[in-house]
Amino acid sequence: MFGVCQVAARKLSTVSKVLIYQFLIITTAVFGFAVVLGWQQAGSAAVGGVVAFIPNAFFGWQMRNPAGKSAKILINRFYLGEAGKWALTVILFAAAFQLPNINIFPLLSTYMAAIAVFWFALLMR
Repeated sequence: MFGVCQVAARKLSTVSKVLIYQFLIITTAVFGFAVVLGWQQAGSAAVGGVVAFIPNAFFGWQMRNPAGKSAKILINRFYLGEAGKWALTVILFAAAFQLPNINIFPLLSTYMAAIAVFWFALLMR
């Protein structure tokens, strides 16, 4: 069974792996906050996870299927993906801070934990 999972994991792109690991980290953080501090804190953690995940998913969507594309198209998609990622992050943070009863600590700690996945992305190759 482990061999099948290992072969399936090799077929995933690095972007897909990062998004999967981010989802797992976010889910773990949300349930951790729920168990330790309650569901209101878990809701704030979930918002932080969404703020991290959606912009990264947008960037991954922009960078899909790079094979056969010209360098100019790849560079344009990269810049569009980065600009969109920054814009989505700003918009989502602005919206998150407008929510009633939002707690900063769970929101930011889950956001930072999800972003930290990038630090380990090179080790996943």
